[in-house]
Amino acid sequence: MTKGQIESKISEAISKFEVEYMGRGPEKIRTIIFQDLILIRLKGFLSVSEKNLSVSKEGIDLVKKSRIALFENARSVLEDVVTSIIDVKVISTYSDVSTKTGEKIIVIVVDRDIEELL
Repeated sequence: MTKGQIESKISEAISKFEVEYMGRGPEKIRTIIFQDLILIRLKGFLSVSEKNLSVSKEGIDLVKKSRIALFENARSVLEDVVTSIIDVKVISTYSDVSTKTGEKIIVIVVDRDIEELL
């Protein structure tokens, strides 16, 4: 597979993961592989309820905490999805949500330079 094909497969798998485990898929998703990093940027994934909650500090905290908890509970599934697409070992996974922009960033660190494998 080419780098672009791998990035596309990871985007599709993450989008499916978001629907199944987080409750809603993104409007737009982009995956970028850079050496031993997989960067995934999701746009438009907050629900109407989460957007409405995000008008106050307490609501923002609630949305972020619930999204973090959901992500942490399903982290191993996401990592398994990535390793099923490309034969690497996941070292660590990070995620953050912006209620201001409605974006989410996922960073996955793997055990070797993916670009060298291609």
